[in-house]
Amino acid sequence: MKLYKRENYLQKVRGFYHDTGLIKVITGVRRCGKSCFMQTIAEEIQESGVPAENIIYINLDKRGFRNIKSADQLDALIEQTCAVNGKKYLFIDEIQNVSGFEEVINGFREEEEYSIFITGSNSYLLSGELITKLTGRYLEFELYTLSFDEYLGMKQFIGKDISSDLVSEFDAYLSEGGFPKALLYEGADKQTYIHGIIHEIFQKDIKNRMAIRKVSVFETVQRYIINNFGSTMSLSNIMVDLQKNGCPIQRETLDRYIKILVDAKIIYPCRRFDLKSRKSIAGEQKYYLADLGFYFAMNTDKRINYGPALENIVYIYAKSKGYSVSIGRIGKLECDFILEKDKTDYAYVQVAMTIMSSIETEEREYRALEAIRDNYPKYVMTRNDLIQHRNGIKHVNIASFMASNTSF
Repeated sequence: MKLYKRENYLQKVRGFYHDTGLIKVITGVRRCGKSCFMQTIAEEIQESGVPAENIIYINLDKRGFRNIKSADQLDALIEQTCAVNGKKYLFIDEIQNVSGFEEVINGFREEEEYSIFITGSNSYLLSGELITKLTGRYLEFELYTLSFDEYLGMKQFIGKDISSDLVSEFDAYLSEGGFPKALLYEGADKQTYIHGIIHEIFQKDIKNRMAIRKVSVFETVQRYIINNFGSTMSLSNIMVDLQKNGCPIQRETLDRYIKILVDAKIIYPCRRFDLKSRKSIAGEQKYYLADLGFYFAMNTDKRINYGPALENIVYIYAKSKGYSVSIGRIGKLECDFILEKDKTDYAYVQVAMTIMSSIETEEREYRALEAIRDNYPKYVMTRNDLIQHRNGIKHVNIASFMASNTSF
């Protein structure tokens, strides 16, 4: 089967294809394309001249491998499939199915004959167990659902028509989300598929492993966070809102449930950062969705609230480019996003549906950026405005910016 190549991510991993000293861990929300991405890596390695017999691909969710549950069974399976000379390339999908896999994987890494790639349930891989047992011996490569340029590229790849109206395509992307397989479905089937992803995450990654006793309460918390993505929240105000709606919950339980949603990569926290003190601000923060499809799949009202939806798209796009993202505060002013990479590369971003509705709107979006006294790039990003520039601040249309795969 021919696979769509996600070049934005492949270029991050290629330098480590032949590295036997580091385990390559591919993470991301379920159904974002991790398995296909790993298969693409295997294909590229073979195309580079590595014999097919030196490439071992094991999907522990597939028929024939589902009985592999123990470390000894996994060790024996790898041994019997790796009976060749020279460097070997080991790919294991859904590795969390095996209890104690860390010792097995690290044992093969220490032989220095295996370049190892793994994927698995995020609630397991990010729970601290992998980090504790393989500290300094692995690299994490995080995949996100399709960015807008990938969404257009994959539509073309599978033979779907692309509108000449870029903003129309962008609006469709906002409401449909970027799960790769969702592009194969239409209308209600698309929403049914995405709703099934949420159910799959809960059943496979959360319910049993995390010992959720009050399922209805957990689902209420999940629904609340998803429905209020992009809003400023704190544990206290979430508790008050839930109690008003007949769902009393302890603070510790709420904190635990939110952490579970973060570990499963359903949501991402975005903390506040004070630009004057250069410190994070405790308490209130925002949560953004791994994919906007989650919101539309769980709500009958399909109208787009462009404010938080556009913020969500920009947030995930920046994360996919390798930036850490926080909300900026400059005195009484707020900058939607501060982007940071490698402690040396910064950018500041304001996101709005439009700045053309009034002079007051334009002033509000520019004022916070003009208050930042450094020379890093500053952006005002809007859906479809006429482009203007002011005091060195770049005004860009989000659809055009992302369709061209532009970096900040």
